[in-house]
Amino acid sequence: MQGIKNIIFDLGGVLLNINYQLTNKAFTDLGVKNFTELYSQFHANALFEDLETGRVSDEDFIEQLRPHIPGEVTSQQIIDAWNAMLLDFPLARLQLLQQLRLHCNLYLLSNTNAIHLREVNKILERSRGIPSLGAFFDKSYYSHLIGFRKPEKEAYQVILDENHLRPEETLFIDDTLPNVDAASHLGIQVIHLQAPKTVLDIFRN
Repeated sequence: MQGIKNIIFDLGGVLLNINYQLTNKAFTDLGVKNFTELYSQFHANALFEDLETGRVSDEDFIEQLRPHIPGEVTSQQIIDAWNAMLLDFPLARLQLLQQLRLHCNLYLLSNTNAIHLREVNKILERSRGIPSLGAFFDKSYYSHLIGFRKPEKEAYQVILDENHLRPEETLFIDDTLPNVDAASHLGIQVIHLQAPKTVLDIFRN
């Protein structure tokens, strides 16, 4: 990591364990027959993209999903199904962030939405007694708040510009190849994290 002064982390699949199939199963259990066509890790229809860039409210998102769900379901059932993919924060990954922050500026860049962010922070507080991910980073950037999602170049550029970071001194870690490629095109140093490796493997001596 010679010459690296700043590290930008992805959230899901890098710091937070996730399983997209659990959300697929949860919606299937509610009677949705084609959820994999509506959403997957690599392809999202306009509704999900709009949610992740803040162009649609939580309430509108829920209401637009209702026609795809047969029978009567509550808003909370839809929220619970949508959050089912969010699992846990392994303690060692959080400890790694604390150690790295002694030596580098740390940033978070996540394609997410308000519903997921609330649940992520609840998971962190329930399991670790920490109320917000912000405790681990100099600044966090969420797609629904900045209006851009990876791999759009603006999502990375806003971090570089706001914090006066040099791309060549900045490392970006993500588990999705198009996101990594986009950062690389801006001159950012990159690591594509691929299972079964975890972020801990990157920093092992």
